Amino acid sequence: EYCGIDFGEKWHRDPAYRQASVVAMRKELEKRFPSLGLGHPEVLPASLDGINGALTVAMLFGIKPQFFPDNWPVAQHNYLDEDSLKNLHVPDIENSVVFDDIVRQWEWIRSECGRVEGYLNWQGVLNNAHRLCGEGIFLYLMTDPQLAHYVFHVVAETMIAGMKHLYSLQAETGFYVRHATLSNCLVNMLSPDQYREHVMPYDKMISDSFEYFGIHNCAWNVDPYIQDYARIRVLGYVDMGLDSNLRRVKELCPDTRRAVMYNPKDLANKSPDDIRKDLFRIRRELSPCDIVMADIDVDTPDDRVHFFARVAEEACRFAEAET
Repeated sequence: EYCGIDFGEKWHRDPAYRQASVVAMRKELEKRFPSLGLGHPEVLPASLDGINGALTVAMLFGIKPQFFPDNWPVAQHNYLDEDSLKNLHVPDIENSVVFDDIVRQWEWIRSECGRVEGYLNWQGVLNNAHRLCGEGIFLYLMTDPQLAHYVFHVVAETMIAGMKHLYSLQAETGFYVRHATLSNCLVNMLSPDQYREHVMPYDKMISDSFEYFGIHNCAWNVDPYIQDYARIRVLGYVDMGLDSNLRRVKELCPDTRRAVMYNPKDLANKSPDDIRKDLFRIRRELSPCDIVMADIDVDTPDDRVHFFARVAEEACRFAEAET
């Protein structure tokens, strides 16, 4: 809106343009919120951050992206039919058109910057399966669970192979990645029993393949799933919505980096007093933790962001007994 950036296909294919856009965004943040320290030096290394949005795995299976100048790309709804799903297999990642483009950008960044930093969004097993099948994946869980599990297994293997291949390329330049983070944005479409039976085995499969592991639960209530998440292994990271039982999360995941995804609608619409109560509750019940204030709408006044940051800082300064 304010920097003149086109987030369409050029942003995802041209690492130089993407690098310049990040510099421009950092400058805008520094101008609007100088006290928050969000700015950055004039020169930033180019990186792989953000390529294909959340669609890399879906694209490896032939799902086409639709790009927008002012948003992340979305998957076109040309879903695979049942016969295609039954014949699904792990793609030849190293020789795929999708990875050819990533490697091309890796080579450019290596030549310009040396180290190739950044992360792709590999999503989660259910998220990726939904992009292949649409809402059909939930029907298969009830009518043909064997097919659903087959899809989940192939998707999980593809995610592991893709991550490991890219990580090995980045390691050649001195940038080492040793973790997998899953995005379970659709998990709230499943009951706890369904998650435990149908998706958790593949989350564990991915977890077992990497040194560190984390789960992005989105801004949903994590209560139905957190006990199972904690059983997969010691989580490196987990996030949740504000309506979660924060004390229970802390008890179940004492050694995990925890985060609350604060709802941007709450930032825009709640009274200052209610926002203050939310932040002090998070401080009291979950800390040490992070608060993720993402997806702030363009119509949200800057002073709301300043207020939120000031209150979060106040909450950090108070001892538990005082809060």
